[in-house]
Amino acid sequence: MFLPHRQNKGEFPLNRNASGSRPEPADSKQTSQQPTDNHLSAASNRLNQLGWTHNQDRDFAPFVTETLEPGRIIRESRQRYTLGTATGDCEAQVAGRLIHRAGDASELPVIGDWVAIHRAESLEATISAVLPRASKLSRKVAGRRTEEQVIAANVDTILLVMGLDGDYNLRRLERFMVSAWESGAQPMVVLNKADVCNDVADRRAAVETITLGAPVLITSCSSGDGIEELLEQLQPGQTVVVSGSSGVGKSTLINCLLGNERLRTGAVREGDDRGRHTTTHRELVALTNGTLLIDSPGIRELQLWNAESGMDQAFGDIQSLAIECRFNDCTHHNEPGCAVRQAIDSGRLDSARLRNLHNLEKEQRALELRQDSSARRRAGKQAQSMFRSAKRAKDRRKTW
Repeated sequence: MFLPHRQNKGEFPLNRNASGSRPEPADSKQTSQQPTDNHLSAASNRLNQLGWTHNQDRDFAPFVTETLEPGRIIRESRQRYTLGTATGDCEAQVAGRLIHRAGDASELPVIGDWVAIHRAESLEATISAVLPRASKLSRKVAGRRTEEQVIAANVDTILLVMGLDGDYNLRRLERFMVSAWESGAQPMVVLNKADVCNDVADRRAAVETITLGAPVLITSCSSGDGIEELLEQLQPGQTVVVSGSSGVGKSTLINCLLGNERLRTGAVREGDDRGRHTTTHRELVALTNGTLLIDSPGIRELQLWNAESGMDQAFGDIQSLAIECRFNDCTHHNEPGCAVRQAIDSGRLDSARLRNLHNLEKEQRALELRQDSSARRRAGKQAQSMFRSAKRAKDRRKTW
């Protein structure tokens, strides 16, 4: 595997200064006030390296007390968390009060979240609050439950990785693009495993017809092609989540960018190039240029969650054509004067792209019906709980 940059294996370079070198030891001749100033500066620098900005200054203001401090979740595994803080990393758990007050699991901490924590001496930290999210990458949880799963929070860019092997699928990429646009972050497509593809140029051209201006890059971790170009796209201070199906080479790609084999990787399944789940947790790692990368488990089932805005952006070309349709409520099936059907007939639009949009719209309508049904059930349970509480209070008054 091509490794363009070298650093000690497993090193998380948040204890380095802005130039990438290790901080020099303090001069023993400094006054007692100077080390205090240096300590505060170093603490602030660590938060800045984690992506802290004036927005977090504002959001954390209500929690500025002697017992609460800010931190960012840099590792998440089965509701166990590792936080990066001004004074170093620490383990953490969620406060029971926060769990009780959360409307659902989507309001609990996830990788990338900024949180307010209480840290008692010699004990793990307790997460007391989650700061407002600037963005979030979500999906519907796998299976039949109608719940939102937040994959990552406070990300600037979503690196959508698709393999140029058996994983190549334009319709699936459209689904990932919808999710990325809905998140509030900017999507960037990486076509990986170029070394196993004989028609890279044609496949890239096909992808560019559906990404509508989002960057499309070609990489190969085996040869190193495209790695430097990708690094140039990643800016210091940005938080980038790497997303895609299992087996597309996300962890291998991050290892290439890091310059070491920090993340565990695995081979794809023979015959169909489908991946196995190698990554079982979510982790935030820092590149030497200051970019923060989030690695997450591969996604085998991406069901969208409240993605109306994301669909408008991902299928913006169809939305633009629809303005020219004769009827405002045109469904782009058999109506006369349909500009979308005319674009398909003339070869300007792939009919498979329109069919995929119709499928996603149908999926969203079904999700909305399930959400309404779930909301009614929750309201019914709350009403029953209130009735039982009132009855118990009335019975207690009778006994007085």
